[in-house]
Amino acid sequence: MNKSVLLGSFSLVVALLLTGCGKSDDVLVVGTNAAFPPFEYVGGIGGDEIKGFDIDLARQIAKDAGKTLKVENMKFDSLIVALNSGKIDFIASGMTITPERQKSVDFSAPYYEATQVVLVNKNDEAIHGLDDLKGKHFAVQLGSTADIMAKQYTQEVTAFNTGFEAIKELKNGKVDLVLFDSEPAASYLAKNPELKLISLDFEPEFYGFAVSKSQPELLKSINTTLANMKVSGQYDALIAQHMK
Repeated sequence: MNKSVLLGSFSLVVALLLTGCGKSDDVLVVGTNAAFPPFEYVGGIGGDEIKGFDIDLARQIAKDAGKTLKVENMKFDSLIVALNSGKIDFIASGMTITPERQKSVDFSAPYYEATQVVLVNKNDEAIHGLDDLKGKHFAVQLGSTADIMAKQYTQEVTAFNTGFEAIKELKNGKVDLVLFDSEPAASYLAKNPELKLISLDFEPEFYGFAVSKSQPELLKSINTTLANMKVSGQYDALIAQHMK
């Protein structure tokens, strides 16, 4: 191959790489765990679309930034690692703002207040207060705040990648209860009438979008979108749509 052909081939490769970089600049990648309805779940007409309250918020964040949203579905406990390695731009996954997580990432302004609740089989009358949780066998989602909290009450904690798996374990009689966030618990309860939900005196939690500490401008953009959506009524409209 002669020199001019080599130079031409090299130029083409460089042009393609630059084009690819340009496209990536137009995309905002959000990481989520799509097993946390109504915040994120898999559904839609084809049954393979990632939908939910968080995803609609994330889509508006991307739109306001002049970008297209790309959703990456992954295990909940891998989200912060993916964020800090640059695989995703931010996290929208019903993630509670905690001091421990704030050591690794920055959080947006809180956008949703939640609490933990207990799911048990309908004929279980053993739990009436927090003291009744002591020594019980808990099922939780791996890496969640429930995973951390459960250890205050028992050494018997089985963690699963999704709430669905934890609830299946409960229905099969392998654990005594599932500790889970209130809205997803209510969503699962609607599809599993053989279970019941128990509200106890847990402290409130606040969800935030997580951003790498090296991306202060993105964090500012997210907070601006959230503030504007609340002022315009768009936020309340999404609440009404998703929290039924």
